[in-house]
This record gives sequence, structure tokens and C-alpha cells, in this order.
Amino acid sequence: MPVFKAPLQGILGLAVLCALHAPALAADADAGAKIAAQGGAQGAAACVSCHGSQGEGGANFPPLAGQPAGYLQRQLEAMAANQRKSPIMGPLAKALTASEKADVAAYYARLALPVKPKQGALPTAKSSDGAWLVERGRWADGIPACAKCHGPGGAGVGQDFPAIGHLSASYMQSQVDAWKNQSRDAGPLGLMGAIAQKLTAKDIEDAAAYYQQLHSGSH
Repeated sequence: MPVFKAPLQGILGLAVLCALHAPALAADADAGAKIAAQGGAQGAAACVSCHGSQGEGGANFPPLAGQPAGYLQRQLEAMAANQRKSPIMGPLAKALTASEKADVAAYYARLALPVKPKQGALPTAKSSDGAWLVERGRWADGIPACAKCHGPGGAGVGQDFPAIGHLSASYMQSQVDAWKNQSRDAGPLGLMGAIAQKLTAKDIEDAAAYYQQLHSGSH
């Protein structure tokens, strides 16, 4: 009887897909709330000291409230493994156990996301550059619309694409810079790593301004 041999590329691709969609650890959001407020058992500092009492974020720290649990857990794991380099969060993520990472991610995912899905009008040639980039993309440069992955109003999609509609331009820029210099993992299928190389500082400012207008109702 002939023996079936799967191509190595196919096996590797299947392994990647399985890893991306592997079931998360059973999480306890109530335990995560305690970690957020008091810190972890191995010395990790309380999350609220930087990210706010309700995960609203601060001047130099991103908001966490309402982000997908799977996404948050993967970011903690990436920072603990130095795949996403952060001088502040790296040591703290390493000090969290696997179950603590899952618990605190579940807690923040339980909180309300400050932005809701909101479909912006399909921009015309007279629309702002931010509207065009978010709703249509810039395909001549290989940049898809932000809404294609991050959803209407940048409110996020599933466990892999976080909400970005409430992020500041400065935080967005810091993460684009991290992808550009490869100090942050490129994400599912390497999408953001490739897109970041093509984004300019003006693109980031325009997109953040458009989201702000969209959610303030002034757009």
C-alpha cells in the first residue's frame, strides 16, 4: 500500500494554523481582576498602575478594556518570550504564570470597549486622507483598508485583530515603528509587519484623526 507523504510546506502551514487557533487555557476573569488590581503571585506589578483602574490606558500606556482575550494573552506571551520587545512589559509578562496571563486577559476582555462598530461613509476624492486609508486603503502601495481587518470604526474583529479606533496617534506610531524595526512580532500571517513598512507618519496621524472624528460624531 502506498504511503501518503504530505508536503513539508503543507505540514508547516497546518501547524501554524493550529497554533493560531489552539484552545486557550481555561481562564478566570475574577482572578484576573485581582491580578489587575494587586499584581501577580510572582511579583508582577498591578496592571492598574499604568493602564488605569478600568483599563482605559494612560498617556504612554495603551487602553486594554474590551480587547479580545486571545489577543491580549498572545501579547503577554510574546512580550514574555521577547518576541515583542518592551523594557517595561517584558519583565512583568515574564513574572506572570501562564494561568495568570489567561486570567488577566479574560478580565480586560470582559470590560466595555470604549468604541462601537461604526461604518463610515465610503469616501470620495474630496474626503480626508484618513477616511480614504481607513475605509478604502491605498492599494497602489499595497495597503489594504484598515476596516478590512479591524472592522467598522476600528472596533476589532475576532481574536486576532484588535480594536484600534480609540488609540492615540502616538501609540499607533510607536507600534508601527516596532513592526518596522522588527521589535514586535508581525502578527497573523505577517500582515502588519508588511503593511507597517509602507505606512508614513502622516498616514498614522490621518487615520487616528479620522477615527476620532468618526466616534465623536463630527465626521
